[in-house]
Amino acid sequence: MSYKKYKAPYAIGNIDILALISSVVGWFMVLNSILIPFITPYITITIGVFLLALVLGMRPGYGRNETFIGIIIAGTIWIIRTVIL
Repeated sequence: MSYKKYKAPYAIGNIDILALISSVVGWFMVLNSILIPFITPYITITIGVFLLALVLGMRPGYGRNETFIGIIIAGTIWIIRTVIL
């Protein structure tokens, strides 16, 4: 994510939809890689870490809300899958 896109030095209350989607999908692929049976887990985890790096590599002050939401959603799915199944 570019410095040209994010002009302000720090984001307060703004959520980037693209970064949120990337974070949720990335954390899901890292934590729940076993739920995707047609791709080997190490490939799934690698793709997930790449998507997370896009969000974590954003300008300082950006991406923290998206990362937190992604962890919560993927963690909830992992807990539900672990407890129920």
